[in-house]
Amino acid sequence: MEYYVIYFFLTLALSTLFSMGGVGSAIGLVPIFSMMGMPLNLAKAIGLFINSASTITASIMNFFRGVLDVGFAIPLIVSIMIATPVGAWMSQYVQKEIVEWVLVAFLVVSALLLIFSNREQKVVYDKAWILYVIGGTVGLISGTIGVGGGSLIMPLLILLGFDAKKAAYAISFVIPFSTLGAFATYLSFVHMDWILLGVVTVAAIIGGYLGDRIMHYRLTPSQVKKLIAVVLLLLAAKMIYKLIGV
Repeated sequence: MEYYVIYFFLTLALSTLFSMGGVGSAIGLVPIFSMMGMPLNLAKAIGLFINSASTITASIMNFFRGVLDVGFAIPLIVSIMIATPVGAWMSQYVQKEIVEWVLVAFLVVSALLLIFSNREQKVVYDKAWILYVIGGTVGLISGTIGVGGGSLIMPLLILLGFDAKKAAYAISFVIPFSTLGAFATYLSFVHMDWILLGVVTVAAIIGGYLGDRIMHYRLTPSQVKKLIAVVLLLLAAKMIYKLIGV
């Protein structure tokens, strides 16, 4: 029982935090679950499902609030739905450490650009093909390492000139399309703990609701950018700590 309580509150805390930035919590939960002794592939499968639960909750709220631009998200959805299951299947054969180091570099550069860039938030690079490329590339990477991909897509969209909140709303809508496909792929070669999956899913739904309300009513786009940058740096530090084994 204590085992499930610990996972519940850990998932609730991180899902609330990451939902405030419009991204899924799997990128934080997967390495933590793994360090707590959970088999890595099981942690990745659960993390992907958690991302779906928390972001579906946020997307439903955003849809009825009228702030979700579905048309903007369509290219990302199409490309990521195709690429993410492919990445999940590739994870059986690709050296995960290599992908994780690439992800660390990407997270650090993106976070620093978000912190120090003074660009105005206006749409400059709004061609659909760019969104298809971003969705396909991120889908392959996120499927391979078992995360939703929101923390990768978010800085890219902001650097292209999109409003941080618009990007966050769109990403919350896109993530379930990527994570559910990758989750189904992992189920083909992972033994699932269904009770644990149910416990953390409830925590993720509550966290998604809390985080979305905080972001919508309490934070400005500038604050969201800074929050995301801090989260990305914390994630990068966490991954480096794990990779170098100190």
